Amino acid sequence: MNSQKPSDAAQKGKGSIWRTAKAVMWSFVGLRGKSDYEKDVEQLNPVHILVIGLIGVVVFVAVLMLIATLVVGR
Repeated sequence: MNSQKPSDAAQKGKGSIWRTAKAVMWSFVGLRGKSDYEKDVEQLNPVHILVIGLIGVVVFVAVLMLIATLVVGR
């Protein structure tokens, strides 16, 4: 018999965009707990993680370029 409840099976593999963004942000910082990591592996969509990670990298680089431009004064 299947020990999972139907609601558990429906939730597996479905994570909100906000939860994915939060997981990616904590991963950028490097402060991710093991229990949170294990939950993320079970619940988050890898494609969402990749897309949000790429967006995070682009935003990070853009902020660095903005700071450098302001400091240099061009």
